[in-house]
Amino acid sequence: MAPRVKFQKEEIVDAAFQVAKRKGMDAVTAREVGAWLHVSSRPIFTWFETMDQLKAEVYELAKECYRGYVERGLSGPIPFLGVGQQYIRFAKEEPELYKLLFLTRPNAVSGGAMEALRFSQNLARESLMRIYHMDADTADKYFRDLWLVVFSFATLIVTDDCPYTDEEMSAVLTEISLSVCKAYKEVPGLPEGNFDRDAIFRELVKK
Repeated sequence: MAPRVKFQKEEIVDAAFQVAKRKGMDAVTAREVGAWLHVSSRPIFTWFETMDQLKAEVYELAKECYRGYVERGLSGPIPFLGVGQQYIRFAKEEPELYKLLFLTRPNAVSGGAMEALRFSQNLARESLMRIYHMDADTADKYFRDLWLVVFSFATLIVTDDCPYTDEEMSAVLTEISLSVCKAYKEVPGLPEGNFDRDAIFRELVKK
């Protein structure tokens, strides 16, 4: 009779995920995961041929963790502001997972920041279309513009160089959100990228 496998695949993936949360993806090695489980590295390779296969599973768990933050933001009284606040909260509470999703170059395991942006857009698109009365393309561009702002805040946070309070960051997000929404709604051709920039600026600077 074959010996019983002590650890199931899900337990090994969870152990690797816990290592990634605390020490970063680079620390997800057979030795570290085995140490978390208090065993040798042998059980890992019962389920995975390579560590990249295990890391790919960890990456998917990181995306699901991030999904939970976004969904909590969308359920708030001001959904888009809530998403920005939850994004920043994710960076504060899970800095290593944030680095994995948003500050890692695309490779065999992770898709990098642009894939994470598209993942975020997919989560938020329907709510933006419904609440802000936008088509899908405008909603995606609106999300992109605001994401670039919260990405800046979150990156300052995970690099321990953010001088802004939660209240200050929320105020900036509100200002930018209002400004971009108003611009997409009122500037002809802006969502499509064929607006008359010079004419619009001439009118603005007169005010």
